[in-house]
Amino acid sequence: MGEWRCKQLAQHLIEWLPEFVLRHSEREGLGADNAVKLIVRAARTVYATEKVETRGELGELLLHIVLRQVFKTIPAISKFFYKDTANDTIKGFDAVHVVATGGDLELWLGEAKFYDDIARAIRDSVDELKEHTKRDYLRAEFAAIVNKIDDSWPHADTLKKLLDENTSLDEVFSRACIPVLLTYDSQTIATHDAVTAEFIAAFCAEVLRHRDTFASKALPKHLRVHLFLLPLGSKASLVREFDERLKSWQ
Repeated sequence: MGEWRCKQLAQHLIEWLPEFVLRHSEREGLGADNAVKLIVRAARTVYATEKVETRGELGELLLHIVLRQVFKTIPAISKFFYKDTANDTIKGFDAVHVVATGGDLELWLGEAKFYDDIARAIRDSVDELKEHTKRDYLRAEFAAIVNKIDDSWPHADTLKKLLDENTSLDEVFSRACIPVLLTYDSQTIATHDAVTAEFIAAFCAEVLRHRDTFASKALPKHLRVHLFLLPLGSKASLVREFDERLKSWQ
């Protein structure tokens, strides 16, 4: 219809909220008698912030969805479950997921930047990658993750063992990767109103150009990084559409 499908994307985000916010035991207990109550709580947890114009948690939610849909990962913890008050800053990795391979776990520790400017998103994500992969930071983050693991989660014991302070970081890194999701307002999307061959060519060229810029940075050498670039028609309009749907659950 000649416009970026902002409303559909916002609705897709809402549909993933319960899994993003709720603990494993709550998701398992989701049923006809408590579904609405838990979904409302999930919406209120995300909505309870004064910083509506930034909505950094949308980047975390988008990363969660990409990992689940593309790589079939399993969420290990929900940091949003542990928000104590509105406007709490949730520090650390933006996603903690695993992929089960036989009796082992592959650990996915995600970073997300929900920005409208790709240059700033790349710069800030690279800075965080360097900071978040230092030994002391990782040990502190692993301890925080272990404390948040739901004991009813099937992989709880295996992940706790992997993140134990007595497990070498070399062993952790051999089974870990860092997915990085960056959003930005896309010039290509802004100047096209249909998915044509011309649009696809311009879209691919734009994404690959930003991928090359990211890859040219001094990234930590001991880590495997998966880069997800998500061009947006307008970050601001997505925030507005998402907030309208959140309000309907208040």
